[in-house]
Amino acid sequence: MNGAALLLDVRRELREGGLRGCLLVRDLRTGEELGIEPDDQLPAASLVKVPLALVTAERIQRGELDGATPLEVRPGRVTTPGPTGLSRFRHPARVAIDDLLYLSTSVSDGTAADALFGLTPPAEVAAALHRLGLHGITVRHGMRELTETPVERFPADQAHLAHALAIEGGTSGRGHRVPQLDTTRANTGSARAWVDLLQALWTPSAVHPDAAALVRGLMADNVLRHRLAPDFSSDATRWASKTGSLLNLRHEIGVVEHHDGRAFAVAVLTESLVPAGTQPGADMLMSRAARRLRDHLREF
Repeated sequence: MNGAALLLDVRRELREGGLRGCLLVRDLRTGEELGIEPDDQLPAASLVKVPLALVTAERIQRGELDGATPLEVRPGRVTTPGPTGLSRFRHPARVAIDDLLYLSTSVSDGTAADALFGLTPPAEVAAALHRLGLHGITVRHGMRELTETPVERFPADQAHLAHALAIEGGTSGRGHRVPQLDTTRANTGSARAWVDLLQALWTPSAVHPDAAALVRGLMADNVLRHRLAPDFSSDATRWASKTGSLLNLRHEIGVVEHHDGRAFAVAVLTESLVPAGTQPGADMLMSRAARRLRDHLREF
């Protein structure tokens, strides 16, 4: 199957599975890539924790921050399903910056991320990305906003109503009745922008090599491995990634490194059209779509 036919088939599979997908897979050796709507901007959800980690690591390398410095972190006190780590703590804790980086990136802890945003506010993270030559990712707010969506206001047995609002509340201009899904107000990025960020972390770039290595290690230690990892992890590969989930959004970005030296950056951003929170089939469909694009590129 040629590349054009493959993309048509992947689009069909996603659509039939109730997903709208924006995908890009890039061979980091040759620059060859395949994608579906790779320049569409979607809310970033927890993917924003990767640029936050990068900018924090850069500041540590410049001596502006000391990774061993402990911070007093207020408990998140979140009780709804999903959030992890300090977000579920009931009491204050003292945590070093280095450990907050691990919690934020590898465990996807929103409270840890907000502690890091306290050191480098969203506008400064966005400006730092631009100085590094990374464009297409907008950082406007911290993570607390992501725990204040309609799903937190509905009883657990009515969560489908929040997902229905997420699906039906958008406008043709990518605005939305739910602020966290409105691309004019939310943290956003395109599949291409996320792949560009991954390329800057995995290949020589303006990013400090030690900062890039730190972020790569944090992504390799990602504990959330239910989405793309099943199709990219094996004894012959190394998979490093970050997931992002919010209402009907399911994202993952990562790099698969093969033992033969080849590496592929992957970004899969999706919106579900099915009003349900738990959709393991959607995760499997995302993973299959990304792997098919990677397999096609690997043939050359």
